[in-house]
Amino acid sequence: MTSKTFAIITDIHSNISALDNALSIIESRKNVNQIICLGDCFSLGPEPEKTLKKLKEINNCIFVRGNHDRYIIEKLWEEELPALEGMDPYDPICKAIVENEKWTAEKIGNEGIDFIRKMVISHREIVNSTLIEFTHAWYQRDDHPPSIEEALNWKKHVDASTKNIEKFIFVHGHVHVPRNEKNGNLTIYCQGATGLPFDKDTRGSVAFLDIGEDVNWEVIRFDYDQELIINRLEERKTPFYSNLKNTVKYASIGNN
Repeated sequence: MTSKTFAIITDIHSNISALDNALSIIESRKNVNQIICLGDCFSLGPEPEKTLKKLKEINNCIFVRGNHDRYIIEKLWEEELPALEGMDPYDPICKAIVENEKWTAEKIGNEGIDFIRKMVISHREIVNSTLIEFTHAWYQRDDHPPSIEEALNWKKHVDASTKNIEKFIFVHGHVHVPRNEKNGNLTIYCQGATGLPFDKDTRGSVAFLDIGEDVNWEVIRFDYDQELIINRLEERKTPFYSNLKNTVKYASIGNN
């Protein structure tokens, strides 16, 4: 029987300290077969240039595009009334995030744009009789993960077109909080976020998914240099930086 281990990072948001620590944890594991990055790599955080350099150095990584990555290549800020994730375009927070997307795009330049354009929308693997689908949020959209009902419907369609599948696993990012939901032979996993958690636990996360005779999902939470990231936000004064400082400090978006 074949076995395969995936290491998963997601929602880095230019937190270079968290990314460095996550990759160190992955490198310490001897049995990792495939690294998956579930997107939202650059926007919001203070170090998009260093994050791009580090991500390009990773061997054997599949990069899945997130909604914030998409905003960059679509040049969201050029729209007449740019908005995202249902926010009011006149909301100062929305405006600041849009400005951050523009700032980030300028920092990563054409090299970063090309990197994002090569990302995939989703990645599917079949190991033995287990099918695994990796996306940022959902293969049909990148800004809202599936409900259990949507995922069950997805499973039904996949099952009808793919033979001999006994287990279905859906792995997503985007929400920045952990998820572990099971219904019959369908399981949905989310580790939270590598660089910008929202679950009031300030530690970053890296996940390992082992597929063999059994399925094992392991999330490692780790400390990183919060002070470094907060100081860099202050030094660079990136758009939306004051809000981001609180999010990094408290691992929550309801603190402003």
